[in-house]
Amino acid sequence: MAEITDTAEVPEPGGSSDDRKPRRGGKRGKKGPLGRLGLFYRQIVAELRKVVWPTRQQLITYTIVVIIFVLVMIGFIFVIDFGFSEAVKFVFG
Repeated sequence: MAEITDTAEVPEPGGSSDDRKPRRGGKRGKKGPLGRLGLFYRQIVAELRKVVWPTRQQLITYTIVVIIFVLVMIGFIFVIDFGFSEAVKFVFG
């Protein structure tokens, strides 16, 4: 079994900083503004294809739930506001 005694001879896993070339940004660094804009657009389209869109029935259900929730909150805030206004009228005349 060989034993390593000198640690200076053991190469670093990533290599030394002298061996590496300066990084220029990969694929994105070589494109002009229009190329980067095209890449951005393609990435947007790719992400939108991953989205699970709701069906028409789900969309109708979600819309009804939101409208009912908003109406309930409007009613709740109205009752609280009306109660505070009556309390202020009672206290201050």
